[in-house]
Amino acid sequence: MTAFDERERGYEALFLHNQELAFRAQNRRNKLLGLWAAELMGLEGDDAAAYARTVVEEDFVKVGDDDVHDKVYADLRAHHVDLSDHRLRRKMDELMVLARRQIAEEA
Repeated sequence: MTAFDERERGYEALFLHNQELAFRAQNRRNKLLGLWAAELMGLEGDDAAAYARTVVEEDFVKVGDDDVHDKVYADLRAHHVDLSDHRLRRKMDELMVLARRQIAEEA
């Protein structure tokens, strides 16, 4: 095996590792978002955890954050929670930072 082949394998392994961390952080952010939204809607305990799972599952509907955002935004509005689109997107960004930090600390 040449040095070039070894370097290529190293980059491939690093890419896969980074993709896995990004996936885990996205799922963690969605769970945290679901728990936060559940609290705003007055859900507690098992109901809050179940809602958070639905938010995580929603992310598998289509690529990007819009599916998660649209679900949470619609659910909050259905529960008469007054929340702007901007505030929800800002919260999603804040929770992504927190999720990345938590995943990094676990690794």
